[in-house]
Amino acid sequence: MGGRSLRVLHGALVGCRACPRLVAWRETVAREKVARFRACDYWGRPVPGFGDPAARILVVGLAPGAHGANRTGRVFTGDRSGDFLYAAMHRAGLASQPTSTSRDDGLVLTDAYIVTPVRCAPPDNKPRPDEIARCAHFLDDEIALLPEVRVVVALGAIAWRAVLDHHERTGGSVPRPRPPFGHGKRVPLGPRWLLGSYHVSQQNTQTGKLTPGMFDAVLEEARRLT
Repeated sequence: MGGRSLRVLHGALVGCRACPRLVAWRETVAREKVARFRACDYWGRPVPGFGDPAARILVVGLAPGAHGANRTGRVFTGDRSGDFLYAAMHRAGLASQPTSTSRDDGLVLTDAYIVTPVRCAPPDNKPRPDEIARCAHFLDDEIALLPEVRVVVALGAIAWRAVLDHHERTGGSVPRPRPPFGHGKRVPLGPRWLLGSYHVSQQNTQTGKLTPGMFDAVLEEARRLT
């Protein structure tokens, strides 16, 4: 039932054109491409979540990468951020393989689901507050179809705020003052836990701000809390 409902939601989501700036950018990127992907047919639309409908662990990112998910149509797929994320999920026993290159590469997630609060690739990886707000109902609807989630791993401060906002919008209470984002931080939100991690972007992973060991520890904690 959950899987069928998610497919219905995803079908509606991929047709969204609510944010003119993001629509223009994602389609320009898909049309003009980059040299290394010149032969690829870009997805160029909003990107749905991906994973196990019975997941107890939800990973929340930021937005599709211009030449990653905006090209492949699957979240964190086809770029360096995804390489880091799925390798770690495979080590944690949450992914069937350590790579994610295309929608038909056979990757399966077990007990994990991945979503982003912004569904279209934004210029400079920086969505505006109004774009995050306009996309929020998709996050609410998708999480509502994942009833087994017990732990939410927020990748970065924007994801952290998006999860807290979602919790408030859906009737939950958030501690006051609001807990600030921090890597490895843990906050109870009703029946769930919110865990913070630095984003898996190259900006963090190539500088050593986020190492494989650091992220492995976050996923280990997520599994322990389920």
